[in-house]
Amino acid sequence: MSAGFIDELCRAFESPLAVTGNFAVRSNASADSNQQQTNNAFSEKWAKYSLSNEQARMQQFQRDSYLYLYGFASEEALREALRPCRVIFDAGCGLGYKTAWFARLAPHALVVGMDFSDAAKQAANTYAGIPNLFFVQGDIAVSGLRTGSVDYVSCDQVIMHTQDPEKTFAELARITQPAGGQLACYFYAKKALPRELLDEHFRTFCKDVPREQLWQMAEQLAELGRRLTTLNVRIESPDIPLLGIKGGSYDIQRFLYWNFLKCFWNEELGPETSTVINFDWYSPSNARRFSEHEVRALGAANLMAAVFFHAEEACYSARFAHASDRSAANAS
Repeated sequence: MSAGFIDELCRAFESPLAVTGNFAVRSNASADSNQQQTNNAFSEKWAKYSLSNEQARMQQFQRDSYLYLYGFASEEALREALRPCRVIFDAGCGLGYKTAWFARLAPHALVVGMDFSDAAKQAANTYAGIPNLFFVQGDIAVSGLRTGSVDYVSCDQVIMHTQDPEKTFAELARITQPAGGQLACYFYAKKALPRELLDEHFRTFCKDVPREQLWQMAEQLAELGRRLTTLNVRIESPDIPLLGIKGGSYDIQRFLYWNFLKCFWNEELGPETSTVINFDWYSPSNARRFSEHEVRALGAANLMAAVFFHAEEACYSARFAHASDRSAANAS
């Protein structure tokens, strides 16, 4: 590790950080039972998935999706956006592959990945050879970073899994540089009412289900998704506003998926990845969903404006900048 980057890392945090190689621990346990259960679920998920031979496909899929979800026309466009950055923070980094991507695209910048689960240590071991890249195990809702110290914050597919997403967003807004900094954040979208009711009930029920049974169910849901997909059947659904079911032409698997039951299947990603995605949905206690109004209101409450906003059936994703910062809006 470069001494210059280690010094930069220590300056970025409000209190001393004990760094060993490319890794440090701020906290590894939560006093909140739901958050700790969520941490444990993700520790197990990432440990299991780290052994999968489908990782490379998933990582490329995630990189391509990231560019699309946050409004970057190409990897080169993201590289250019990161060029002015001195500090980049990947909030909820998991196994660290996107964090490492940022570090390679911006070798001049300090890049820090933080995760509350044990995946932070796995990531540090995997990417030990990148001199500007560090991983910290800790709570992104209490990051410990200095106010305005980060030029680009990425919180991709994570904020919903924190105990208090509003508090987490406020923390990420606090650490985002007020002049030119951006916060990229992804939110699960609320689904049709039958799906929401089943998801919420079953997520509560799953707290007491042995993990092995949850993995079996996740695999069974993937198989259900596969079988529905192979039917190659389309239906015409009427619009049912009171249930939040949108009318139109659907593949039968997509219709059931969006409106009634998460049974993820993707042939290109493979069966192990599809199983992990189903496990990811039902096993964590914390998994908030949002409306577009709630996402935009969250930005406004923290005096941040969306310089890019994307909406689709599954999610909302946006890049926010402090509302007083015209340079960020013009750069978008």
